[in-house]
Amino acid sequence: MGNQIDAKALQNAFLAGASNLNANKDYINELNVFPVPDGDTGTNMTMTIMSAAREVAAISEPTIDNVAKAMASGSLRGARGNSGVILSQLIRGFTKEIRENASAGTIDNLVLARAFNRAIETAYKAVMKPKEGTILTVAKGMADRITELSVSDDDTITMLEKVIAYGDEVLAKTPDMLPVLKEAGVVDSGGQGLMTVVKGALASVKGEKIDIDLSEVDPSSAAVPVTERKSRGEISTADIKFGYCTEFMVNGDHEFTDEEVDSLREWLNGVGDSIVCFSDENIIKVHVHTNHPGNAFEKGLSMGFLSKMKVDNMRLEHNEVLIKDASKIAEKEKAEEKEEAPKDLGPAKDFGFISVSAGEGLTEIFKGVGVDYVIEGGQTMNPSTEDILNACNLVNAKTVFVLPNNKNIILAANQAKDIIEDKTIIVVPTKTIPQGISAMISFSPDMTAEENYEAMKDASECVNSAEVTYAVRNTTIDGHPIEENDIMVIGDDGLLSVQKSIDHAISEAVSKMVNSESEIVTIYYGKDVKEEDAEKIASTIRNKYPSVETELQYGGQPIYYYFISVE
Repeated sequence: MGNQIDAKALQNAFLAGASNLNANKDYINELNVFPVPDGDTGTNMTMTIMSAAREVAAISEPTIDNVAKAMASGSLRGARGNSGVILSQLIRGFTKEIRENASAGTIDNLVLARAFNRAIETAYKAVMKPKEGTILTVAKGMADRITELSVSDDDTITMLEKVIAYGDEVLAKTPDMLPVLKEAGVVDSGGQGLMTVVKGALASVKGEKIDIDLSEVDPSSAAVPVTERKSRGEISTADIKFGYCTEFMVNGDHEFTDEEVDSLREWLNGVGDSIVCFSDENIIKVHVHTNHPGNAFEKGLSMGFLSKMKVDNMRLEHNEVLIKDASKIAEKEKAEEKEEAPKDLGPAKDFGFISVSAGEGLTEIFKGVGVDYVIEGGQTMNPSTEDILNACNLVNAKTVFVLPNNKNIILAANQAKDIIEDKTIIVVPTKTIPQGISAMISFSPDMTAEENYEAMKDASECVNSAEVTYAVRNTTIDGHPIEENDIMVIGDDGLLSVQKSIDHAISEAVSKMVNSESEIVTIYYGKDVKEEDAEKIASTIRNKYPSVETELQYGGQPIYYYFISVE
């Protein structure tokens, strides 16, 4: 290998790192501070990097440029959860540097050092309030170390071994930086995930035989938008102006200019709607609703070769067709052009709403308070940047409010917001389901987008939320010893109660949430809870707090027995 890494070595190293993360994702999940059954750091990071790994693996003739491009674009679109978004930004910064500065198709030690540092700069910018003792701290430690070594160490492998050893040292110190980690007896799970990736990559660079497995985690099974809210009624197939949801990527042999992308976007606007058209250097991502997907494919083919082509017939439920031959589709459509055109849906409305939810009951509640589309996800499956991106383009509105309803989804939502160009996306930073419901209820069509954002944000911050679940391991949090299968109630600011029974845990937690200004307690019970059991808990709260209104709603959420809100 010597002192430089070529394109093939970069390709293999990335795939080995992704595969190593995939193999260890369950262990990383177990490092989550709260011992809840939905610990998902490992899953989020794996699904993020696997989105890129499949693109990287498909490259038959690797170059530094095309491998780095696939690494960046794949991870950006597949990013899930805070850890996944941060990982995607680290990859994005790293690959930008090597694409700009790798010479003669290889990466030397100095370029590697600059790439590590650019990764840090990019990732820190993506996080509004970076915390030390996290994945960022571990990454920064390795960047600092490689900067020191790159000017003195000649051998690339020796240098990387020292860098990774130092990364392990920093990871081991994360409990000293974040007391919550120390109390739980774990290192930072995101930092562990990052170290797992770089160790897999180093093993490949060293020439070790790595069994690459990219099949276990499938991002396509993740959250997707579901039905439109009932208050608007069902849309018949005759109301669909453009019947085919068409997606593809144009792959060029050069970096697409803004003028080229704008020209394609303008052309798409003439043949359809719900358009997403943005470039990531030599790739253009296209999403359009049209009656002639074959024509859209032909237009894309005039600019480069196509990949990830997909067409959904929106008039036929669950009928998805993978398009492999654009010319045959175009010929078929010519025979259909005489069909009666469906009615126009009309101009875009001023405001639209998207919410992340988990559970059929909660989904119905969100639809009932005005949400246009719900992305199924949240606690057990964080939607990706592309899931949110696609959902935004299913709402026919000039301004779309997005309610993440989970602190681990806000970064992905903001990343989607930065990509969409044909409408305004406003992310209301709701961190829980009850906060999202309260935010929706506070919306007023008579106010401006900015006024509504402030009102929705303020309303969400006035909600005191809690989640009831069980512990999956023994640990200690906030001074509370926790045993496996104990019932935990987790509030907005930490642990509210640990008990052996659900009833006692909720009773203790609610006593800490209700005060003299409280007016409403709302209980959302999960899919594994019997209605009569939920009624007993609600009755107990009503009797104990007669001056406070207590409501019971079916949420249907998995994993969490109850969501509770106090307003």
